[in-house]
Amino acid sequence: MMEGTRLATIADLPILEGFAALAVAEQAENRGGWVWSRRETRNPPFRASLESSFHNPDEEIWVGQIDEVPVGYAAAGVTLLRTGELLGTISDIWVEPEAREVGVGEALVETVITWCTTRKCVGIDSMALPGNRATKNFFETFGFKARLLTVHRTLELD
Repeated sequence: MMEGTRLATIADLPILEGFAALAVAEQAENRGGWVWSRRETRNPPFRASLESSFHNPDEEIWVGQIDEVPVGYAAAGVTLLRTGELLGTISDIWVEPEAREVGVGEALVETVITWCTTRKCVGIDSMALPGNRATKNFFETFGFKARLLTVHRTLELD
């Protein structure tokens, strides 16, 4: 079994759109997922927002594969900080549940780290929903640490 990554192409849009929908659906009902799925994720239909990434020189999308079969994806970008430095951001990362724990997610993150290093980013941000210990632990294996906590209160509407 051979795990790896490759740059996504426009031809990958249908599968990327499906992966993005599954990623949002998987997290939407978790603690913090209700607002996250409506604010921080790509807007359904996902095709248009994914397609725009192919035209932005500050964004990239990769496909995670096992034996050349797509089983996940990651998207990253760079943001200009007020200091003029660049910050990398992993906006999307998802691997099919059956393909987890075999190295595909790790290969995707390593690819993003290399891309951000090449771009001279001073760091990389991503997110994990509260209570999603598996995602938090996954990122910690690459040296990611929490740097900001967002608090939220749901309001009862009449």
